[in-house]
This record gives sequence, C-alpha cells and structure tokens, in this order.
Amino acid sequence: VQLQASGGGLVQAGGSLRLSCAASGSILSNDFMGWYRQLPGKERELVGRISSGGTTNYGDSVKGRFTISRDNAKNMVFLQMNNLKFDDTGVYYCHLRRWAERSRVYWGQGTQVTVSS
Repeated sequence: VQLQASGGGLVQAGGSLRLSCAASGSILSNDFMGWYRQLPGKERELVGRISSGGTTNYGDSVKGRFTISRDNAKNMVFLQMNNLKFDDTGVYYCHLRRWAERSRVYWGQGTQVTVSS
C-alpha cells in the first residue's frame, strides 16, 4: 500500500483547508484510513480515522472543527479542516491501519499545514 497526501499549505487562523490522500494497492474492507499530525516539539497524535463503513473517531483537539470522509471507490480519504488555529500548525500524515496484518500501519508522506495568527 502506498499513500499520497496533498492539500497542505498556508492559511490564516479561522480559515479552512482540505487534505486529500490517495491509496494505491489493495485496500481491504476493514482497513481504517485517516490522519495523524505532528506538531512542533510534540509526538505524533491522532487527528481522526474512518472505517470503510463511515465510522469515525477524532482526537479531542479537533472535534467539531475537522471532518474526515472517505471515498471507497477511489481509495481516498479526506480531511476537511475548518476554523483552523495557530496550534494546528504541523505536519499531517495520512495513514492506513490494516487489522488483517496485526494492525500494521502504512504511512504517507507528510504534508505541511501552517496556520498564521
């Protein structure tokens, strides 16, 4: 599995960005897809993830502002980020968790999100 993320950039606080991630290779029906992020000086943390059936869960810091969606036909996952804050600045990583491989996680390359205050 290979993951290709896109859509990062520079935005003012209060603005919005949409990240996209395309997965290539065989995607299984019980694979979860989603996003982690690494903020400056901090460990990588979960932003959110989504099952193929649409079940989502989010990190506490983004609930109510970020929305994950998934297009199973295109093997893509999206992250709509609204009301961005300066503290959302960091590198965002697309991921796929494969339960069938002992929860193996595949990572995409990071995409930088910078929010100016």
